[in-house]
Amino acid sequence: MKIKVLLKKLEGIQTVETVMSVLGVDRQGAIYHIHRLRKAGYVKTQRAPSGKRVYQISHENSQGGKSYYEILNRHSPIKLLSTKTHKIYGRDVTLEETLIFAITSGKIRLILASLSLFGKISNWKLLYRLAKESGVERKAGALYDLSRHLKMRTKRMDGRFRRLMLPKPYDRFQFIIEGISTSEEEYRKIEDRWRVRLPFNKSDLEDYL
Repeated sequence: MKIKVLLKKLEGIQTVETVMSVLGVDRQGAIYHIHRLRKAGYVKTQRAPSGKRVYQISHENSQGGKSYYEILNRHSPIKLLSTKTHKIYGRDVTLEETLIFAITSGKIRLILASLSLFGKISNWKLLYRLAKESGVERKAGALYDLSRHLKMRTKRMDGRFRRLMLPKPYDRFQFIIEGISTSEEEYRKIEDRWRVRLPFNKSDLEDYL
């Protein structure tokens, strides 16, 4: 089977088992065809939350570029599986940009995974600018304080930008994920400090505890 035909048949998220089903081949044959596509640059291997190996097969993989999901998976113990390709081409993708992407996604696993980025981020000026542009300064600040509370390895936030990010007395509470607030009393101080409702309970954060 020609490689372009194989790519068209298998483009998307696959496992060895789904490749077997689509192509009507045995396990060895499925592994062989995945290897052919990987050699041509069309395959990215990921781990599902269950730990199962999955393959993201796409023509875009051969074009280079970076994905926010790839960056998060590189730095976080919480592994993400995306059914869509979020590739950025022609420039470097910063951790600060990746963090803001996660916060604005409204997806709890992305936001959970992004907590690990605070251990790498040091350009607080850039983070503040990106957060302000997206209107998530307080959300970023609350997540930073949560990561500190969890005793995760973090870079110390620049005091100037922390003061700029803190709420005014008249600011209303925001939700990181609309309508969801923690039931953990020990996180209340963080919520009150930033006037932001955290969406996590300890069970959500077990990978960091």
